[in-house]
Amino acid sequence: MRKRKLKISDILFVVFILLLLIPQTRTPIQVAINKLKVAVWSPSVEDEEDQNEVAPFQYAVVDLQGNSQNISVGKGKVTFISYWATWCPPCIAELPGIQELYKDYGDKVNFILLTHEEPETVQRFIKKRGYELPIYFPQMQAPLILQENSIPTNFVISANGKILIKETGAADWNGTKVRELLDRLVSK
Repeated sequence: MRKRKLKISDILFVVFILLLLIPQTRTPIQVAINKLKVAVWSPSVEDEEDQNEVAPFQYAVVDLQGNSQNISVGKGKVTFISYWATWCPPCIAELPGIQELYKDYGDKVNFILLTHEEPETVQRFIKKRGYELPIYFPQMQAPLILQENSIPTNFVISANGKILIKETGAADWNGTKVRELLDRLVSK
């Protein structure tokens, strides 16, 4: 019986697995992997026959300052909804792209980033990373069509309620495909 030679790739694989087992190194590795995925994974627009619609509604939310608001969804303005959390590596990986979109489209598109975490935790996270995003805490159950058990889950909804993009998992929200879609939607 021949003895198998140990390859450098075998050693690297073992080191990688060991690093994943150590809690302090797990999150940075997962974030790096997700950034790699985000760099190549662009959200896809639903085919017209597959597009669902959400009936217009008012999303009851509370902002980071504790103010209650009702934000229109599916009625008159394009909406970007993101379900996310500060402890979620894929969510963290896609936030820079969402921040860039918000900087360019924030006055033309309703951005609603929703989390169920403690406001203090979210405020620390946002401040540490320098984000300026409209983050809210839901005060109601979303319509069934917008409910998802996985985070991140993001939606782009047209001004008349068509769900044009539903993406679960990290994606490149600052990519050409999304920007072209938003440009078309806000120019109508």
